[in-house]
Amino acid sequence: MATAKKSAATKPAAKKSAAKTAASSKSPAAKAAPAKKSSSAPVAKKAAGKTAAKAAKSASPRTPNAAFMKPLTPSDTLAAVVGNAPLPRTEVTKKVWDYIKKNKLQDEANKRNINADDKLTAVFGGKKQVSMFEMTKLISGHLK
Repeated sequence: MATAKKSAATKPAAKKSAAKTAASSKSPAAKAAPAKKSSSAPVAKKAAGKTAAKAAKSASPRTPNAAFMKPLTPSDTLAAVVGNAPLPRTEVTKKVWDYIKKNKLQDEANKRNINADDKLTAVFGGKKQVSMFEMTKLISGHLK
C-alpha cells in the first residue's frame, strides 16, 4: 500500500516540476522576438504578391466575357435615358451612371442610393429611391 501512495504522490510532483521548468524557461524577451519576425514576414509576402500580380497582368491581357458584350435592346422607358441603339449591358450601366451624375441624382447623405427623377422613376418601377445594387437588377428587366 505504501508503494501505491508513493507513485500517486510522485505523479503530481512530476507535473508541478515540469510546469515550473516550462514557466521559468519562458521569458518576455523570448516572446517579443517571434512577434517581430512574424510582423516583417507578411510585408515581404505582400511585396512579392504585388510584383507577381503585376507580372501576370502585363503578361496576358484580359478578355471580356462574351455575354457582357452582347448588344441588348433597351425598352422604351430605358431608351429615354440611354438611347434607342442596342448596347452591351456594361455600356448601359455606364450611360445610366453618366445620366445620374449629370443630373446630380446620387443621394448626398448616402452615396449608395439614387434619387430617381421622372425618367428613372419609370425605369425603377415607380420607386423614388433605390440602392445602386438594386438599380442594376431593375435595369436588367428593361433589356431584351
